[in-house]
Amino acid sequence: MKHIVKPYLFAFFASSIVVAAGAGLFVYSGVYNIGADDHHTKPVFTLIQTLRDQSIHRRAKDISVPNLEDPQLILKGAGQYAAMCTSCHLTPSMKDSEVRSGMYPQPPNLSQIQLDPKDAFWVIKHGIKMSAMPAWGASHDDATIWSMVAFLQKLPKMTPQQYNEMVAKAPPDEDMDMNMSNDSQMPHSHGEHHE
Repeated sequence: MKHIVKPYLFAFFASSIVVAAGAGLFVYSGVYNIGADDHHTKPVFTLIQTLRDQSIHRRAKDISVPNLEDPQLILKGAGQYAAMCTSCHLTPSMKDSEVRSGMYPQPPNLSQIQLDPKDAFWVIKHGIKMSAMPAWGASHDDATIWSMVAFLQKLPKMTPQQYNEMVAKAPPDEDMDMNMSNDSQMPHSHGEHHE
């Protein structure tokens, strides 16, 4: 039995070395186009999406969700969203933005989809590698992140007018440009705050 196992182990290790060497050659060759305007093949894109979604769900599953119906929490989140997120994730009246149109993968339009609160909190706090989604937990506390999550629960049901009214009532924040007259204008978000 030992004589049979050894050749299989040798074959396994030898093939592992060949695969690793091939992967190394591929990476260092520079043949893969990393440009955002050269999209992944469908199988690669599906694999990456599945990896992303499963990773988020696994890490978010045990998060305790606070009361997201507090009007003040939602209002604060509206201000945060208007200041930091609209360039990539849009508003009820926006179809696209200059920043978003050139991004790959394209950020979801959060005015049109309902997010799981646990997943949303985890993503806002920790970000997503190589997607332009920053880890806002580095500069924002959990209470502020929950305010954004609370607002995101309401956003898909809002009209442009409701969105504008809520943002206008939002508490002042150092990230906010409260001079926006309507949400078709892009907020000044100080460059680094684009989500």
